[in-house]
Amino acid sequence: MTLDWLKPEVVLGSAMYAVIGVVIFWIAFVIVDLITPYKLWEELVERKNLALAVVVAAMCISIGNIVAAAIHG
Repeated sequence: MTLDWLKPEVVLGSAMYAVIGVVIFWIAFVIVDLITPYKLWEELVERKNLALAVVVAAMCISIGNIVAAAIHG
């Protein structure tokens, strides 16, 4: 077993992809928040809308899978 994954360029590349993935995910969440007729954060936190929380969780998982697939190739 080799320790190629401990090389600085591999670690840095992985960190860069993680940051890019998080930024893309955040931008997608903001876009979804803008196109909905209400503020997602207010509905989730203040009004404790459980049905909307389930929909947002599914959206988060879906966007995460899309970003991961795009990064992985």
